Order: sequence, then structure tokens, then C-alpha cells
Amino acid sequence: MSSTPSSGRPKVAIVYGSASDAQTMSKAGATLGRFGVEYEEAALSAHRAPRTLADWIEGLRDRGVAVVIAGAGLAAALPGTVAALTTLPVIGVPISGGALDGMDSLLAIAQMPPGVAVATVGLNNATNAAVLAVQILALSDPELAARLATYKDDFERAAADGLARAAAGTSA
Repeated sequence: MSSTPSSGRPKVAIVYGSASDAQTMSKAGATLGRFGVEYEEAALSAHRAPRTLADWIEGLRDRGVAVVIAGAGLAAALPGTVAALTTLPVIGVPISGGALDGMDSLLAIAQMPPGVAVATVGLNNATNAAVLAVQILALSDPELAARLATYKDDFERAAADGLARAAAGTSA
């Protein structure tokens, strides 16, 4: 388990089903770090360690966590299990792999039963999961909202610069 330095702001919990998911999910931590958002990280399987996972979920609020990012591949039970056991917002990251190359995880996370809400991003898109978590946190944090606005402005400026270079026939 790791985290960025404590700053007193709301935290995000990043959880994934196995060590093989760590590389994909590291993008969420890097993105949260870019915004200065405190987070914790854990590898916990909904299938192999359900009691440990339930205990971890039970302590989220006590640790100050406000949003959970849960990544999983294959049957991808983790995001739905987390959402079923907490009232915190859960963002699911389907991770590609296996015979269906991630389509199974995408459908498993996106097709939750009524009352078990999981926001779902694209395959392997832990970056967007982190940006969505930042957007949620920024609703009650003006400083974070300002950093998010700068990020979006920078993103738009970079896209415009790329289009201008393409129109001019040059590359970066």
C-alpha cells in the first residue's frame, strides 16, 4: 500500500484485483499526484480475499477516502463488490486481457444491477478514472477546481497546437 504525502484534502483509494493490474492502475496514481490529490493504493481480490476486501472497504471513510477507483480484468467483480459495500462513489477501470481482451471486464463493470452504481471508463483508462475522481473532489474544493481548470486549459491548448502543426505540415 502506498500514498502521496498527507495534506488533509479528501483522498482517493485505488484498488485493483492483482499485481498484474498494477502497471495499468499506476496511471491513476500518477494523475492524482499531478493534481496533488492524496491517495492510497491496494491490491485486493474480490474472488481470492473477499473478507480482507470487505474489511478494507469498511475503513474507507475513517481514513478520509471520498472516491474509490477500482480496476479489474476478466470477470471484474471488484468494482461492483466495492460499490455494493460502500456509499462512496466508485469508478471502475476495466483492464484488458484474457480470451476476450477486456470486453468481459468492460461489460461486467458497466452492467451493474440497479442500486449498485459504478461509473465506468474505457479499457485500461486509469488516467480518465483519476480525472473523474478529481472532478468529483473539485466540487467541494475550490483550489482543486482551479488546478482542474488549468489542466483542461493546458489540454485544450496542446490539442490546438497539435492541430496547427498538422495543418502546417510539421510534426512535434
